[in-house]
Amino acid sequence: MEFMNNYNQIFAQRTKALTITIINELSEIPYSDKISNIRKQIFRSVSSTASNYRAMCRARSTKEKYSKMCIVVEEADETLFWLELIDELHLLKKENVEQLINEANEILKVTSTYKKKLGEELK
Repeated sequence: MEFMNNYNQIFAQRTKALTITIINELSEIPYSDKISNIRKQIFRSVSSTASNYRAMCRARSTKEKYSKMCIVVEEADETLFWLELIDELHLLKKENVEQLINEANEILKVTSTYKKKLGEELK
C-alpha cells in the first residue's frame, strides 16, 4: 500500500505539472479567435485530469476510484486532442508541443491501464 500511495503522489504531481506547463505555454500566445476557444477548452480538460486524479487518490472505494478514473481518462484524451490541434495549427513551437503531447500521451496510457485494472477488480 505504501508503494501505491507514493506512486499516486508522484502521478498526481505529474498531472498537475502538465496543467501548469500547458497554462504557462498557452498564456504566452496573444489573443485571437483561433486560440481563444482552444485555450479555454484545454485549460479545462488538463486541469480536470489533474483534479480528478487527485480526487481518485482520496476515493473511499474501488467503485469510486473507477468512476473518477473514467473521468481522468476521458479528460486526458481530450487534452491530447487539443494538443494535436495546437500542433496542426502551429500555435506553439514544434518541439514544445511535441513534449506536451508525449507527456499527455504517457498520462493517458498509464491512466487507461489503471482504469482497466480497477474495472477488473469490480468484476
